[in-house]
Amino acid sequence: MMKNAAFIFSDEFLRYHFHEEHPFNQKRIQLTKELLEHTQALNSEDIVPPRMATDEELSLFHDVAYVDAVKRASNGKLQEDEGAEYGLGTEDTPIFEGMHEASSLLVGGSLTAVDEVLNGRANHALNLGGGLHHGFKRKASGFCIYNDGAIAIKYIREHYNLRVLYVDTDAHHGDGVQWAFYDDPNVCTFSIHETGRYLFPGTGNVNERGIKKGHGYSFNLPIDAFTQDDSFLETYESALRSITHFFKPDIIVTQNGADAHTFDPLTHLCSSMKIYERIPELAHELAHEYCDGRWIATGGGGYDIWRVVPRAWAQIWNIMKSDTIATGILPRTWLEKWQPKSPIKLPQHWHDTKDAFPNIPRKAEIEEKNKKLLTHLLKYTRVQSQ
Repeated sequence: MMKNAAFIFSDEFLRYHFHEEHPFNQKRIQLTKELLEHTQALNSEDIVPPRMATDEELSLFHDVAYVDAVKRASNGKLQEDEGAEYGLGTEDTPIFEGMHEASSLLVGGSLTAVDEVLNGRANHALNLGGGLHHGFKRKASGFCIYNDGAIAIKYIREHYNLRVLYVDTDAHHGDGVQWAFYDDPNVCTFSIHETGRYLFPGTGNVNERGIKKGHGYSFNLPIDAFTQDDSFLETYESALRSITHFFKPDIIVTQNGADAHTFDPLTHLCSSMKIYERIPELAHELAHEYCDGRWIATGGGGYDIWRVVPRAWAQIWNIMKSDTIATGILPRTWLEKWQPKSPIKLPQHWHDTKDAFPNIPRKAEIEEKNKKLLTHLLKYTRVQSQ
């Protein structure tokens, strides 16, 4: 019998771990999973274990030489100068023991999600271990070793021959996935992110439109720093509805970075939990309208792992499983377990309180700039639809 949704998870996801001081901390997946379990939204029957991606699957996107370099780094056998060539051993992406196996499992989680949905075992699937959108064909970047999103989309194209809409709501531009399909008219990429004027990776301009046969299938909304909920949602929903109508995908793949929140330490956007309730609602609605419900979601960025990521990511599952967001007070049992381990006071509610709504003096100016960007993007979808 088909499940409504599959939750891809293994404790081994936590092995993707650079070092204790690194901001990318997969404990956030455990925090999310347990939050859902404490609300009884997730049970053992929902959980599907990931498989390990094979070398052949990794090479759907990555160069064989790069995969070999990651393997050698994983075993302490990669020379420092070689590591620099492949983006390994940098401050952002340090080498750690077992990195090939840990990274391959995250990729395998996204491939498992694809097969769960496209083999008819579930309408939707969630792999919070995935979303490593900065990985390139032959180089690690921005905390990302293997690009599970690009590999999963290549896998969908090769094995299922479906048109894929990739939607990236991370505060950082989804550069690795965009460039992977920049000349492919069967994959449409849309990234809403903080402008690259202030934030890594510095790409994702509205005029990055694709090349060759893929021209017109790449969309970007580089919104201004300090953007708040209303402007984010107005531009995002208008753009996504228009892009989806233009492209008419067979399946939607979303990357759900949770670093656009005002509490996030690495970015400058100022959203609240309000956007993390609406983002999965909209993906769910459009998947059923255009794709017979086929929707695969991954994790991504998110560096306030205590206050933000568990609540944001849990809402993706809540929508997938029951088409309802959670509201009210967080479960006491979850708070009692994790508060002693948290370096900061945990929120008590699913929604944000007034401390998450800073006063932004440039608010009107920011909103106007974002509206102009949206107008520019919508012009592209109208022209292409004619």
